[in-house]
Amino acid sequence: MDLRHAASLSTTPAARDALAPEPATLAHWERTLQRANAALRMDQPVMALAYQQQALVLALRIVQAPPAGREDDCIAALVVSHLNLADLQAEAGALDESAQLLCSVHATLLGLMADGSRGAALQQAAWRQSRETHAALLRHVQAHGAHPDTTAVLAGARGVLRGTAH
Repeated sequence: MDLRHAASLSTTPAARDALAPEPATLAHWERTLQRANAALRMDQPVMALAYQQQALVLALRIVQAPPAGREDDCIAALVVSHLNLADLQAEAGALDESAQLLCSVHATLLGLMADGSRGAALQQAAWRQSRETHAALLRHVQAHGAHPDTTAVLAGARGVLRGTAH
């Protein structure tokens, strides 16, 4: 299976709903991430990609209702999942998909920072992790050139960050 085709499977609603019959927890996310890393060590990139996609789905679910006091861990899981998957995509030559993942996570964090209804702890966690995603976007642009999505999300971030005092 081509990695580019496999990557597109994670974005379909059916793929999200079919994954992980057990509840989405940080422990489940961690086990899935460990499986992805093991697949990489065994030189199984398609399997690693599938596990990274599952980890991303879990992280997205966890962030929807983070356990109290674990907001930092939940946001970190979201960021790690996006960055790992973006790295795999870039290594496979799927630069558009990689850029889109980086933009998606950065935009998600910016949205959380601006959404007062999600709670201060989640907002602060998003603020702290946004430095990582911002740096990842800049590294991607430096390594692969400008992409319309990265240009747009970086420009949009300036507006959000001007209005946020942390």
